[in-house]
Amino acid sequence: MTAGLLLLFDLVLVTTLVGLAIAALISPDLRRAVMLFIAFGLWLALVWARLRAPDVALAEAAIGAGLGGALMLAAARRAARRASANGGIDAEGGEA
Repeated sequence: MTAGLLLLFDLVLVTTLVGLAIAALISPDLRRAVMLFIAFGLWLALVWARLRAPDVALAEAAIGAGLGGALMLAAARRAARRASANGGIDAEGGEA
């Protein structure tokens, strides 16, 4: 590949990574934010692979996106169940 195409590919990687991060941070829906975080972790694994760090890429995909995402989805489901059991009121007394 030429240097220009590699630079374009890197710019697409970085732009998408920043877009996923911002979307995950500003998402009002907890489940959607977790899904965006998982996508962010998988995309970050691609960035690590592009930087020729396959060990870090595999660890990011397995731990960051895989295990971390599964734990966050379970926590979001548990929080939603707890909020519905409390009639839509969260632990601090505000609307859930």
